[in-house]
Amino acid sequence: MKRVYNFSAGPSMLPLPVLKQAATEMTDAHGSGQSVMEMSHRSGDFKPIIEKTEALLRSLMGIPKNYRVLFLQGGASLQFSMIPLNLAGTEPGAPKKKAAYVETGIWAKKAAEEGAKYVDLVLEASSQDRAYTYIPRPPAPHPGAAYYHLTLNNTIVGTRWTELPQTGAVPLVADISSSILSEPLEVSRFGLLYAGAQKNLGPAGTTVVIIREDLIGKAPSWTPVMLRYDIHAQEASLYNTPPCYGIYIMGLVLEWLKGLGGVPAIAELNRNKAALFYGYLDHSRLFRSPVEPAFRSLMNIPFVATVGDTGERANLESRFVQEAAAQGLVNLAGHRLVGGMRASLYNAMPIEGVQELIRFMERFEEREKGRTGVSHTNHE
Repeated sequence: MKRVYNFSAGPSMLPLPVLKQAATEMTDAHGSGQSVMEMSHRSGDFKPIIEKTEALLRSLMGIPKNYRVLFLQGGASLQFSMIPLNLAGTEPGAPKKKAAYVETGIWAKKAAEEGAKYVDLVLEASSQDRAYTYIPRPPAPHPGAAYYHLTLNNTIVGTRWTELPQTGAVPLVADISSSILSEPLEVSRFGLLYAGAQKNLGPAGTTVVIIREDLIGKAPSWTPVMLRYDIHAQEASLYNTPPCYGIYIMGLVLEWLKGLGGVPAIAELNRNKAALFYGYLDHSRLFRSPVEPAFRSLMNIPFVATVGDTGERANLESRFVQEAAAQGLVNLAGHRLVGGMRASLYNAMPIEGVQELIRFMERFEEREKGRTGVSHTNHE
């Protein structure tokens, strides 16, 4: 069976060398005579796996010593609750603490909606006025805010922050699920970073939290034990059974990335992939990117058809997704809340996959030219 090019926004494709190594170690990992899926999380067999994974992540991201790395469960969505509870939670009867949020997409909005249950939320800025197609100018945080939350890369709408807000003493908190390890990031600029693994790190089921030590231990007494950072930090992510196999695969992904030359090398590849695809879209008469160029994501690239009425465009986009899948270019449908199409170009997507997608789109556009009157001049 031929491998497909998987453009899913998550769970996403994994590097083929990682899958092959995992396959060879499926029944006998590191000479243990067992699969990692069968290991006790407290055993001598698993301990070096989780320690190596953390060491690789620290090295690749340049994580300072005064930050803890936690391997948790519940996805990035659970962090929408854990963050306000741990950084700004209050005891019963006490007034809520303020927390600042910037709304730049659907996941950023969900984070704010969940945070508002626990904090006095200050919405510093929003790009909803233009369908989240841009990033608003970074505002200063509200005085006295416990933290300042943003979503660094907006998976659904395809935007990214290129300039971080200056937050002073207010800890900057960011969801980096769809951009982690895709380009260099100065961890010391943040108080807390979090990411679901299923885009650039490994399979779904593992969540990484990188938190500055002085922010640990602030949860109110009523916080459920499984939602407390201090408990997980004290137990080195082993308070309960962690997602052992996901952590193991993450370690293999990090080894693969290190072998490529680390984050600087993958960042150059990601910029080249994105430039290639945006270059095609900007000269196509049938497709276009709805995102303002200054804020375009390197990881998630939504695009839409430009011809016909709403019904005709929807029909064309549906045919495009189906025919692309038949050619081994899968999961190109846009998110159900926004429609259109989307190509996610995470670290494991080779540039050959982007080239193959463009070749298919050129053939599709040439065929549609006769039906729609589309020419090959720039759509602007």
